[in-house]
Amino acid sequence: MECIFCKIISGQIPATIIAESLNYIAIKDINPVAPIHILIIPKEHVEKAGELKNYEGDVLKELFILVDEIVNTENLSEEGYRLIVNTGKNAGQEVPHLHWHLLGGRKLGKLG
Repeated sequence: MECIFCKIISGQIPATIIAESLNYIAIKDINPVAPIHILIIPKEHVEKAGELKNYEGDVLKELFILVDEIVNTENLSEEGYRLIVNTGKNAGQEVPHLHWHLLGGRKLGKLG
């Protein structure tokens, strides 16, 4: 197992766990770009967003329930937050294990 996120999920590498559900784990990013920068990672190794088409509806719903839990815990619902997924190296995906970046805690620049 070479994937750093798989090693975090299995407990081989320590991480600051923010929240967890049956199918996802949320950890603090070690190189934050915002005051709140949390990675939400599927526990099953999935490399690309397109692979989510194989997920059952409740597993995707679980993701957004976890996002909502984190947003409420981090007090982001009023001021807002950004949820980003990068797929592939040209999009900036550095770890080939699908994950979402939840950013907040300050005004974020416009995209595009």
